[in-house]
Amino acid sequence: MVSIKQQVEGYWNVVPKVQSICFPTPNQLKVELADGRAILMPLDRFPSIQKLTAEQRQCWYVYGNGFSFDDADEVIHIEQILGNFDTYRHEP
Repeated sequence: MVSIKQQVEGYWNVVPKVQSICFPTPNQLKVELADGRAILMPLDRFPSIQKLTAEQRQCWYVYGNGFSFDDADEVIHIEQILGNFDTYRHEP
């Protein structure tokens, strides 16, 4: 007998974790998750990152379920990337 958990495809019950970020173009942010997903989005959705220089954007680090930059005060949480606050809300 196959359990329901084995039959479900996709990312059911996967907790998303940031693995890396990059900037493929000056106006795009790409976030790669540890589970293999990659999310590409317009940088203008993140004004706090957009105002950083290209050099400052290279100095990033994982912080909890998100990321931040050496020269920024804000942490970008996974729910801001995936857009599903109820499912991926940040738990301090």
